[in-house]
Amino acid sequence: MAPQVFCLFVGKCREPSLRQASDLYALKLSRLARSEVALVKDAPAACTAADKCLREGRDMLSRLEPRHLPGAVVIALDERGENWSSRELATKLKAWEDAARTPCFLVGGAYGLSDEVRERARSGGALFSLGRITLPHELARVVLLEQLYRAASINKGLPYHHD
Repeated sequence: MAPQVFCLFVGKCREPSLRQASDLYALKLSRLARSEVALVKDAPAACTAADKCLREGRDMLSRLEPRHLPGAVVIALDERGENWSSRELATKLKAWEDAARTPCFLVGGAYGLSDEVRERARSGGALFSLGRITLPHELARVVLLEQLYRAASINKGLPYHHD
């Protein structure tokens, strides 16, 4: 059975405190929704920033092929994306669940996402921004997982979120 929420990140989280926070929210989310967090490897350090984005993007897209995730809706985290409130995210998660679609949230590596990944998200998915600020990609993971947990708790009617 496909996950209800799928997150795909580039590279391991190297900062212990952020890895711990990421693991905490992934665990909390898994208690409310079928969820999966997966990783693709960082491109080699010798690569240029542009080549890193390209290689990591291709690896991400290969993980989203229909044989791996049927009904995938690609949501790429990007500073040029739409800002959604926690309640708007909850509404979107519910709509995807009702339509038997799997939202696949993508967070790139240190140099962001490739144009290829952003284009895949634009065509049938979305570009989603956590705000106009720049966040380190490891911190963006934590914020995303917390917001997914928050949205799932809203959908379950739990008292975690306060308006």
